Amino acid sequence: MRAASLVLWIIVCQGVGLLGGRWTAPEIPTWYRGLRKPWFNPPGWVFAPVWTALYLLMAIAAWQVAETGYSPRRTAALLLFAAQLALNLAWSWIFFRRHAIRAALVEIVLMWLAIVAATVAFARIIPAAGWLMVPYWAWVSFAALLNAAIARLNPAPRPG
Repeated sequence: MRAASLVLWIIVCQGVGLLGGRWTAPEIPTWYRGLRKPWFNPPGWVFAPVWTALYLLMAIAAWQVAETGYSPRRTAALLLFAAQLALNLAWSWIFFRRHAIRAALVEIVLMWLAIVAATVAFARIIPAAGWLMVPYWAWVSFAALLNAAIARLNPAPRPG
């Protein structure tokens, strides 16, 4: 049963990545390519393997916490995890599909806070699960910086 539970967590997390990728991929060669980007913007090929690895680490962390058995702390931690995962998916929609760079910046700050809360909650239950979330937190910190730089370099069009 533990293996099936792990597979389910991997499917959920990687599924979020795949759905976000479906929204993102068509925008890369068109809209995103036309944006001004900072000097520290990674090459495009970096994103898919990094996100795949991060979603796997997140799934393992969530699985470890889920397998601890019912408790109010575990439930709260998994709800925080679900919230940050939903915010993760929403960011792809806001930034890539809606082209709302500044709204995505606000959203990624909320996601960052949710990741910190989930990471701390996981660490209080299983320290290793918290540590598994740290690379994700670090990458989203970098992504927030990148989002902010892109917002600065691409002023919003003025109405009228």
